[in-house]
Amino acid sequence: MSNLRIFAVNHKKISSLHIDNVCCSKIRANLRRLKLHLPHGRNYSSLPGIIGNDVKSLHSIISPPITKIRNIGIMAHIDNDSSSPYPTRERGITIQSAAVTFDWKGYRINLIDTPGHVDFTLEVERCLRVLDGAVAVFDASAGVEVKNSAQAQTLTVWRQADKHKIPRICFLNKMDKTGASFNYAVESIREKLKAKPLLLQLPIGEAKTFKGVVDVVNKEKLLWNLNSDDGKNFERKPLLEVSDPQLLKETTEARNALIEQVADLDDEFANLVLGEFSENFDLLPAEKLQTAIHRVTLAQTAVPVLCGSALKNKGVQPLLDAITMYLPSPEERNYEFLQWYKGDLCALAFKVLHDKQRGPLVFMRIYSGMIKPQLAIHNINGNCTERISRLLLPFADQHVEIPSLTAGNIALTVGLKHTATGDTIVSSKSSALAAARRAERKGEKKHRENNEAERLLLAGVEIPEPVFFCTIEPPSVAKQPDLDHALKCLQREDPSLKVKLDPDSGQTILCGMGELHIEIIHDRIKREYGLETYLGPLQVAYRETILNSVRATDALDRTLGDKRHLVTVELEAKPLETSSLQPVIDYAQSVTQDLSQASQEAVENGIHSACLQGPLLGSPIQDVAVTLHSLVIHPGTSTTMISACVSRCMQKALKKADKQILEPLMNLEVTVPRDYLSPVLADLAQRRGNIQEIQTRQDNKVVIGFVPLAEIMGYSTVLRTLTSGSATFALELSNYQAMNPQDQSTLLSRRSGLT
Repeated sequence: MSNLRIFAVNHKKISSLHIDNVCCSKIRANLRRLKLHLPHGRNYSSLPGIIGNDVKSLHSIISPPITKIRNIGIMAHIDNDSSSPYPTRERGITIQSAAVTFDWKGYRINLIDTPGHVDFTLEVERCLRVLDGAVAVFDASAGVEVKNSAQAQTLTVWRQADKHKIPRICFLNKMDKTGASFNYAVESIREKLKAKPLLLQLPIGEAKTFKGVVDVVNKEKLLWNLNSDDGKNFERKPLLEVSDPQLLKETTEARNALIEQVADLDDEFANLVLGEFSENFDLLPAEKLQTAIHRVTLAQTAVPVLCGSALKNKGVQPLLDAITMYLPSPEERNYEFLQWYKGDLCALAFKVLHDKQRGPLVFMRIYSGMIKPQLAIHNINGNCTERISRLLLPFADQHVEIPSLTAGNIALTVGLKHTATGDTIVSSKSSALAAARRAERKGEKKHRENNEAERLLLAGVEIPEPVFFCTIEPPSVAKQPDLDHALKCLQREDPSLKVKLDPDSGQTILCGMGELHIEIIHDRIKREYGLETYLGPLQVAYRETILNSVRATDALDRTLGDKRHLVTVELEAKPLETSSLQPVIDYAQSVTQDLSQASQEAVENGIHSACLQGPLLGSPIQDVAVTLHSLVIHPGTSTTMISACVSRCMQKALKKADKQILEPLMNLEVTVPRDYLSPVLADLAQRRGNIQEIQTRQDNKVVIGFVPLAEIMGYSTVLRTLTSGSATFALELSNYQAMNPQDQSTLLSRRSGLT
């Protein structure tokens, strides 16, 4: 939806029938003029050259009324639209979430892209947390089942938006594309997403005949100039019986159906309709209907649906109008944690980018309070205090330096050296403690049950474990520090990227969420840091567990200098019935009586350390419960020695137990023409695939099932060959499941052969 960015600022000269929207070059000109009033120095108390109305315009740029702010996201999919300014555009996928600010008819719109690829679910999750509303973009020729992507990705993002209670508008894109079907796309929203579509527009023509849309609410038609590719010029005309009898009839029926649908969902509107306009819906003012649609959208009981062709800007202008009219302002969203801060600063760092000239750039959503340059802030996650050196507004295609920014806005800060993606920012440590106390007074239980509040006080989003890993090496040993620096910066930006050191080989291990994720990281290291790195073979991130209960004992007795370190440990490891990535640790009553806090931390560090590498593949151990039955510590023994002894004892227990390898199992959905169904099914059978269902969608078959991740690497190339490039597929991690004995034996033999 990059075209959303190119509309702005001044609409005073717009006529009622003909709209000539401001093009991108005019925005740049406006911004250049604006920057004359915003000196790059630090003193904002006097802004020379600003007199009269300019003061008012400057204030609206720096701090618009909160009712006029819209923080929205674009939920699109691979090749449906790409609005990222980053080089990932060449893949047709928006991966890093970028925020940009622009004005539309007196409203401030902060637009945040969300990734459209399943490898970047965490990126989507993080961005949805800072949105107040979203626009879901669908290909009108495929509906929810987006060609070149798949229904699974659409459903994943939609479910995440449901989780965060994000009000949405649907935009049916590519109405001018061959095969576009407005009715099919609407029906797929109803059936696949289980949403109630409110048809606010009807298309005038489809595919090659698409030339405009009907505004159902106002009974007007919007026609774009057929000779214009940029969509700037269009006419808005009322529908008349004389000129458009059939279109007027269809629109009237659609408007009546819309009124009835909204009345069923909104009691206040139902009372209005039944009381004053039951005899003639035509007399119902458009403003009354729009207000009711706004309430229904915020309640998430239905979703407004609009249509157009974003590539040629057809339908984008009324979409922007709908964003301001139907999606919520920040104050219309219910964030319970705001009452705990009492107007003090509370912000979330939702994106970190590294700029070669300015260093780390941190995008923040301000929930309460104000941010200014030279302001000292406290990072709850890092438990550190930093100072913001500069404050920027990512306005259109430039960064404009500003003196302050208030609640509801998206800020771009410079100077924060330690803040990472997902961190919570407050004015001071005492402010955070005061907020926590207020939350506790509300009731400890209630506070713990409120995930949104807990997340903002405790910060961060849940980071899934990586499913792929590979070694990464610099071009020379001398470049290793440069690689370490690059990876450290990238981890600040992307918490789902994990980097670790192999204790045996000393190699750097890169862990990511998918093949594309690791490929993007590899590309960025080359492009942004000038390092030509070498990746080892991509490997699946297996896990291990145990199948029976075992006990082990160990003792460590060492004398260092004149000090004797003596520890004796007895522990029991057993399978855990519920899934847990971390070992669940318990203590016998005899142990807890004399166990100091420092010794307990040393014990737990030792157990966790032993569970990082299992005895079969060196993969992490999960689903294990550990009970410490005995711990004897000689006076003066260091905590390091305690950890070492416990870790060694735990490793003994794991080796004694019957062991099981767990492999990542993926949800797979393949959309394939009927003629190619048989070879696709035969290939999946060889990949240990488990087919759950085969659906029919238009002329295609949709194969839904599970397949081990290890069997699906490089699948896109094989599928392209099998189907002559006519099939598409989508993958999503389902869970980790136990390998059968034969497959486990084969894997271990193959690994031992490699070593």
